[in-house]
Amino acid sequence: MAETLAAQDRAQPASQGNDAVIVFDHVSLAFDEKVILKDVSFTVKRGRTKIIIGASGAGKSVTLKILLGLLKPDAGGVWVNGRQVDRLPEVDMMQVRADLGMVFQEGALFDSLTVRENVGYKLYEEFRLPIPEVDVRVKEVLGFVGLDEFIDRMPSALSGGQRRRVAIARAMAAKPKILLYDEATTGLDPITATTVDDEMIKLRDFEGVTSIIVTHQLRDAFWVAQHAAKRGPKGEVQIVPADVQKERDTEFMMIRDGLVLFEGDARELQASQDPYIREFLS
Repeated sequence: MAETLAAQDRAQPASQGNDAVIVFDHVSLAFDEKVILKDVSFTVKRGRTKIIIGASGAGKSVTLKILLGLLKPDAGGVWVNGRQVDRLPEVDMMQVRADLGMVFQEGALFDSLTVRENVGYKLYEEFRLPIPEVDVRVKEVLGFVGLDEFIDRMPSALSGGQRRRVAIARAMAAKPKILLYDEATTGLDPITATTVDDEMIKLRDFEGVTSIIVTHQLRDAFWVAQHAAKRGPKGEVQIVPADVQKERDTEFMMIRDGLVLFEGDARELQASQDPYIREFLS
């Protein structure tokens, strides 16, 4: 038993630094003969964003499932907030997931629940918070995404972009410090997708949220990386071009055939002369 606990509590690699909130250390995973990830290593520092891009089937979404403990790697280690999640039993993973918010493709809202009930679901079902306390938080996060007036509507009465923003509100309701986005803008028109991108930017810049964004939508990826949120003279939210340092705080990682082909900021990605990357960006 002592040996098992020691394995579960093994410290993340010291080389990753104390500000690394997420660590993948030489992670590999295969389904039968199909290799999904091969010796993948990366970190995400506190308050930073990692954008994972690549072709369909490259292994992007699998990284999120491993972080959530839904898949276990065949080799390597994975740490979230200093805990090695690939070694944790399910009961302990529940504690880790409490600090993880997830935004799925299509939003994945409960069709039979109102916006209020969708956003507050985790708070009263899992955290058992009193309904008045839940309502306060629900109104707060819906105000953050600009949808407080839709609180009593059903998901069927919302546009695609509004449903995604409700999904973001639901993900942030429990105040997680890490948010995972899995193709959050897929299927949306460019203007609507930008409203979702802006919410990701606001959470990063106003709330200090650490994020991993999995996407094949390059326009949205570069928008998040190259813009910042600030308050105007009257307290209004403004989305403006990011300065060079802010751009560098958002890193891209490209996965190809289970391998990390590229890691770096937006400018480095755009300047890459790798033939595959040039074709992917074109």
